[in-house]
Amino acid sequence: MRILYVTDALAIWGGMERVLVEKANYLAAHYGYEVYMLTVCQGGHPFPFPLDSSVHYVDLDIPFHIQYQYPFIRRMLMLRRLHRRCRTAIRYQLETISPDVIVCARIELIRDICRVKGSTPLVFESHASFWTSRFEGAGLLRQIHTLWMNLSAQKAQAVVALTDGDAAVWRKINKTVHVIPDVVHLNENQTCCDGESKSVIFVGRLSKQKDIGSLLSVWQLVRQRHPDWQLHVYGEKGDIEESLWRQLQAEGHGITLHAPTSDIMEAYRQHAMLLLTSRYEPFGMVLPEAMSSGLPVIAFDCPYGPADIITDGVDGFLIHNRDMEDFADKVCLLIENADLRCQMSQAGIHSSQRYHVNHIMTAWHHLFELLGTKQVLGQ
Repeated sequence: MRILYVTDALAIWGGMERVLVEKANYLAAHYGYEVYMLTVCQGGHPFPFPLDSSVHYVDLDIPFHIQYQYPFIRRMLMLRRLHRRCRTAIRYQLETISPDVIVCARIELIRDICRVKGSTPLVFESHASFWTSRFEGAGLLRQIHTLWMNLSAQKAQAVVALTDGDAAVWRKINKTVHVIPDVVHLNENQTCCDGESKSVIFVGRLSKQKDIGSLLSVWQLVRQRHPDWQLHVYGEKGDIEESLWRQLQAEGHGITLHAPTSDIMEAYRQHAMLLLTSRYEPFGMVLPEAMSSGLPVIAFDCPYGPADIITDGVDGFLIHNRDMEDFADKVCLLIENADLRCQMSQAGIHSSQRYHVNHIMTAWHHLFELLGTKQVLGQ
């Protein structure tokens, strides 16, 4: 089977970029698929994650970024011209490659693909929540634009969402929605977290989405009861407010700030639990990562990822209604109860195996075989 992935670029150290590359590599190595990776505007940027030599790669080199050099009206005209050029280039590649299934990872490319793909099945692979702009508190115009872009997914033969909650929203515009979580890097080492550690960990980009303000508020409540415990924060600076950034850097309140690490599993194993205070999560990859290393996890029940991953009271805690006092209480409960930490640790190691690469890629394999069969039958 011949699979064509289409995305804008593989130029940053992002979760979507890593997942796309790993899936392409896996399909070629384990299923013998002929896999193509098509980027629209990679340009001269190097790959942060290596594509296997068996994966065919093509870049269309459409410079969508140049539109921002112009005022609004000229920008719209330039954007129209760039999309026309993009459609011509995609049509040529489709005629050359003749894929059995197309997988698009960027919603803004769906309309261009659909205008030239003919009868080839198209899968839209969503890596963001349907209502991300609403969760971010965006203005009305941006929310309308996001909705208009998302409506293009009704043209796809299937949509793949990361969580059940997000899938329910996508089904309002496309009835064929499958839930396939991201491939997660699980702890393959036999060693797990240090049960004697007096520290907890937060991992994520320091951004408004992660709600660092709530993290600091929760930790202040915890420190009042357990001043000997420490919070270690791993992440690069995003759109966090400067006042919060200064609080993270300040000394004397039990918080240590770390740059992102390439060996996050080793970092997990040095701590007793993981905290996640996000306002929304398309998935929440750090949760199963940490669970596989034996860490109980505590997270706000935000849209939509944590509720799919955490079994409340079994392998972690879900905190409802963004109740910071309840969040702090659950952290203190785990601090004070080593037996409960141990029980949740073992439960988390077991439940995290749902996200093993073999399970995730089997689901993709079944979807591709289904779509390929329907195309052959002309359905």
